[in-house]
Amino acid sequence: MLGDLSDEELMLRYQRGDARAFDRLLTRHNQPVFHFLVRNTGNAATAEELLQDVFMRVIGSARKYEKRAKFTTWLYTIARNIVIDHARKQKFRRHRSLDAPAAGEDAPPMVDLVADEHPAGMGDRRFSDEQFKRRLDDAMGRMNEDQRMVFVLREFQQLSFQEIALIVETSENTVKSRMRYALEFLRTALKDFADGYEGAA
Repeated sequence: MLGDLSDEELMLRYQRGDARAFDRLLTRHNQPVFHFLVRNTGNAATAEELLQDVFMRVIGSARKYEKRAKFTTWLYTIARNIVIDHARKQKFRRHRSLDAPAAGEDAPPMVDLVADEHPAGMGDRRFSDEQFKRRLDDAMGRMNEDQRMVFVLREFQQLSFQEIALIVETSENTVKSRMRYALEFLRTALKDFADGYEGAA
């Protein structure tokens, strides 16, 4: 059955003309990609438009896909490029690069900061709090774009640093550095909320 096949196998079947294989891929990845786009544009209507662009580009580039690449790496590379194209067209605010190396190899734990539908390992009750989600969305909207991209791919899409490095076309160390800066930014931006929450507990 198609549902038992990997993304990569489904993509190869689609290359050979099996439209049902693409439908299965669309079912699997439509919502995750939409959420990725929302978090990087801050606008659901814009994300809906860009989502169509992503999968149209998947269709148009299907012949170029090779099984040696993970489908998710290929898919989110397309989605990332579309976000960048959109940002350039909209003349998003300029931002300075914060890619200087940071000490240590591992990013700090996210359990006290991140809200999502069902992110792995994040079961704190505050993640269902709508006020916190709004605050997080606002903070992410003010985050450096490169850092936000890495943060979303890591925390919400659950991709490895290695895969993210391929998607954003930089080194794994740079990806980890961007992630650290994103975490530091969020800790500062959400500090008063976290303090208030802990005080009320």
